[in-house]
Amino acid sequence: QVQLQESGPGLAKPSQTLSLTCTVSGGSITTDGYFWSWIRQPPGKGLEWMGAIRYSGSTYYNPSLESRTPLSRDTSKNQFTLQLNSVTPEDTAVYYCAARRVGSSEYEYWGQGTQVTVSS
Repeated sequence: QVQLQESGPGLAKPSQTLSLTCTVSGGSITTDGYFWSWIRQPPGKGLEWMGAIRYSGSTYYNPSLESRTPLSRDTSKNQFTLQLNSVTPEDTAVYYCAARRVGSSEYEYWGQGTQVTVSS
């Protein structure tokens, strides 16, 4: 069974850069046919897709966030990472990593989520 686990700082100050890492177990991030994604949910709002890294290493971004959210991966650790630059209080949210098959709109695997609060 594939499991995803997010990790990262729970608190950041405005203008800082933070990194969130998703560690995958029970499967490989290079497995053919999957997108590995970051999704967030601000308080009182819906889910927002932030970006994804494909099994091949190609990256895809939400156009509204692309300039601030580079994605990377470490295949030796079976991890993928979201960097969020110049954070503001509007970045306060629960951040999830999730995986879906190419061609599917349903996310097959989800992490439990990690709370990030941006406050001075």
